[in-house]
Amino acid sequence: MAARIKKGDQVVVVTGSSKGTQGEVLAVLPKDDRAVVRGVAVAKRHTKPGRMGQEGGIIEREASVHLSNLKLVDPKSGKPTRVGFRVLEDGRKVRVAKATGEVIEG
Repeated sequence: MAARIKKGDQVVVVTGSSKGTQGEVLAVLPKDDRAVVRGVAVAKRHTKPGRMGQEGGIIEREASVHLSNLKLVDPKSGKPTRVGFRVLEDGRKVRVAKATGEVIEG
């Protein structure tokens, strides 16, 4: 299936503990239908010091969020929107915001 959300997109969390939070997609995990979003679902991990001078302590990092809990931010209005696809005259398949019909670059 074609990717509706890609790395670098601005998304909004629509459900869950981080509801309403906006962030940039850092990575997409297509096999698991999940994405890692900056500032969303931050988990704390307790680590031991490593051999190569790696510091120990409590490290905060983003956990993955299911793609069904994310909506793409419309480039025109800045509001959450669904994503569709359209084939242009030159044969390219592009993502389109359903709310405004605006082509989403990327």
